[in-house]
Amino acid sequence: MIRWLWPILLVPVQPAAGQPPKSVLVITSTPGDYLMAAGGTLASLIEQGYAVHVLQVGNDEKNSLGLSPADTRLANNREGEQAARLLGIREVYLLNHKSGELGQVSSNEIRNQIFGFVRHYKPQIVFHPDPWIHYEPDWDHFFTARAAEELSYGSGRYVGEEFTKLGLPPVSVAETYYYAPYRPYRPGEGGHQAAKFRPVDITKYIHLKVAALQQLETANRRYAHEVKQRLEAAGKSSPLLTVLDRASIRALIRALVEELAETIGVKHGFRYGEEFNYHGAGDRIPPHVRERAKPIAKP
Repeated sequence: MIRWLWPILLVPVQPAAGQPPKSVLVITSTPGDYLMAAGGTLASLIEQGYAVHVLQVGNDEKNSLGLSPADTRLANNREGEQAARLLGIREVYLLNHKSGELGQVSSNEIRNQIFGFVRHYKPQIVFHPDPWIHYEPDWDHFFTARAAEELSYGSGRYVGEEFTKLGLPPVSVAETYYYAPYRPYRPGEGGHQAAKFRPVDITKYIHLKVAALQQLETANRRYAHEVKQRLEAAGKSSPLLTVLDRASIRALIRALVEELAETIGVKHGFRYGEEFNYHGAGDRIPPHVRERAKPIAKP
């Protein structure tokens, strides 16, 4: 189910007694962003037993063809929930900030909402958009990413004492995956400081990724219409778009998802792939220090 948050609501979900939590938190602007960038990787983690929760910052009220903002928001969020359920995601939480206008929202407000969820769920893994990619056309990705990236220190002691008072102590996230929605990374692009480029083979899960993204029918209809218009303006055509109906739009989305995954996969020797800038738990002591390090004698 979708939980509507105005501005933030934390609903406790406790792991079974005696079982260590295996938790993933995905931060996204709209449903299509994280599904296109990381749907296959998330399907793999779910198969490994991770409980995946999605925190959606934007309300997705502008991504439709011919619907009012209110009807667009309801349709896109309903279809986003269907897509998440198909993939095996536990729950989707909506912060309901107006899409396309995240630059008008206090970055501290979005940041603190994200901190609350990180402290509550204590995820081992967090996925969020990459604020360091070049020429990002969608500013909602950037504003979401900029706030999300601060969890590396903000879920600790430096910010968020109000959460500590509420019984949500600081949390350290072991692994963070930065993602670039809708396109491959360019060479040397994205990430921050010690981030390492990490490809993931999603060949086994491509059918789930395609099926999940096909659930976003309202957004997909608008995308197909725009593609058809642009092709016609360029004097070109596509056999997939001779007639825009449910079948042709689903075929277009399949072609888009598979082409992107193939393009990424070729770079890394996979049939279908996804790629991330990755921060993982590792040895924080630089090799040149460990090389001559000696134990400290006890007094």
